[in-house]
Amino acid sequence: MRARKFLIVAAVSACALLPASSALAGTGPAPKPNKQQTTARSTAPSEAGNPLSTRARAAGVCSDAYQIGATAYIDRAGAHVASVKQFYSPNCAQNYGYVWVWQSFRDKIKDYDVSTGVYSYARDQIVGQDWWIASNTQEFWSLPADTSEECTAAIGTLRAPGDPLPGQAATSKRC
Repeated sequence: MRARKFLIVAAVSACALLPASSALAGTGPAPKPNKQQTTARSTAPSEAGNPLSTRARAAGVCSDAYQIGATAYIDRAGAHVASVKQFYSPNCAQNYGYVWVWQSFRDKIKDYDVSTGVYSYARDQIVGQDWWIASNTQEFWSLPADTSEECTAAIGTLRAPGDPLPGQAATSKRC
C-alpha cells in the first residue's frame, strides 16, 4: 500500500514539473461557429472586420481570419477616430493589422493618410505594413504577416491634413 501511494505521488509530481505549452500569436479560441457563419454570408466591410470584404480579399486576407486580442483606438483631439485590431488565420497561419476609420471623423476630414501592419517583438519591426495616402475610405487591411509563431501587436496610424504627426495605436502584445 505504501509503495502504491509513493507511485501516485511520484506520478503527480512528475506531471507538475512538465512545462506548460506556450500560446502563440494565433492561438486561442476561435470565434463561435455562429459568428463565423454570419460573417461568411456578407462581403460588406464592417467595424468588426470582415475578411470576406473586397478590400480584405485585395490585401490577401484569408477568409477564416478572426480577431485576436483587444481593440485599440486612435485618438485625435481627445476623441476616438479609428479602431485598430489584429486578426489571425488558422488556415493560412498569418496575422493581419486592421484599421476602421470612424464615420464621425470621415464626416469632417475628407482625405487622410493611413497605415497598418503587424509589429513583431522578435524582429523589432513591422511586418506586412501597407500605406494609403490621401484616402477617404473606411476599411484598411495590412498585407499578410508571417508572424504566427511570434509575439505580435497590430499597429495603425491615421494622419489628417495639417497634422504634423499621425495619431497611432497598437493592440496589446499577443504571444
